[in-house]
This record gives sequence, C-alpha cells and structure tokens, in this order.
Amino acid sequence: MIDAKDLTRAQLRRKLRQRRRELKPAAQRRAARALYRQLAHHPLFRRARHVALYLSNDGEIDPCLLIAAAHARGKQVYLPVLKSWPRTSMVFQRIDAREKLAANRFGIPEPRRDSMRQRKVWALDLVLLPLVGFDRHGGRLGMGGGFYDRSLAYRARRKNWHKPTLLGLAHGCQQVDRLPMASWDIPLDATVTDTGWY
Repeated sequence: MIDAKDLTRAQLRRKLRQRRRELKPAAQRRAARALYRQLAHHPLFRRARHVALYLSNDGEIDPCLLIAAAHARGKQVYLPVLKSWPRTSMVFQRIDAREKLAANRFGIPEPRRDSMRQRKVWALDLVLLPLVGFDRHGGRLGMGGGFYDRSLAYRARRKNWHKPTLLGLAHGCQQVDRLPMASWDIPLDATVTDTGWY
C-alpha cells in the first residue's frame, strides 16, 4: 500500500498507473477471473437490471467476464460514451453482446452514439467504475479528466438519493492509505479488487 500524504495527485496517479501497467498479461487474466468471482454472484450484481461497466485500458482490471455474465443473464449493459460537446461530459449507452465499437478520442472502444439507447446515470442500478487509486474510505483517484465525477455530481446535492450503487474496480496494488479528496470527488460505495472488497 502506498502512503499518499507526501505525493501530489499527479505524482500519485503516475506511480499507480505504472504499478498496474507492470502487471504481466497472465497476472491481468488471473485478476480478471478473480474479480469475476468476487462480483458475479454477489447480490448487488445479481439484482441489478441496468449495469454500467467499462472496457479496460492502460492496465485497468478487465471486467470483460462480468460484461459477458451480465449479457448472459439478460441484464441491460451500458458503456460510457464521450460526448463531442461539451467535450468533458459523457453518457451511458446500452450495448448488445456483439456490437461493433470504435475508438474514441482517447483510443478507448465505445459504441456509436445513439440517444435512443442512452440512459440517465441516476436510472442505472449499478455502475462499475475504473480507477487509478482507491482507499478504504470510498476515495477514488481517476485518470484526471473528471468524466465520472461530472456525471455523478448530482449525488453531492441529493442526500437521500442512493442510485446507482457505485463500485470501483481495481487491482489490489492500486490501494493507498488515504486519498486526498477534492470538493468535486464523488465517493464510492465500495471498491472491489481481485482479492476482496473495501
């Protein structure tokens, strides 16, 4: 676990991204299978009908087995789609199991935008988010673009609104003792790794 108190967010982000990139392909595959075992039969995942996930990039833990499981169980599966304007926002769009995807401006595959297949984030049951770093207190350090924080900003204003459940997904090596939280950071309900729940 990294002691974050003497590092800036940018330094911490660089260090943690390097850690997850250093994982060998075999270790990444083992981590994806272990993540699946942690989540696939958990009540939060089993009960959810509308589930948002992501496609792994830059060493992120891969939720592809969970995407396949969600489709197989008849769940509605959503991926984040970046908007062209404003360029700092995103929406969640339903995908089919064999849908063709194209790379967005960051090189991450996403579906072609279709407003008829998009769902408001507050109408989702479960959002499984990528992250760079996490702590035991719900802290999440993202890539720095603020896309998820902006999409979920309504949660800071609504104290009694608990949808969707927010679970960060990570490798165990991405844990830090305590993340410095900014005013715009939206805390997670939990983080799930290949080794456990936090």
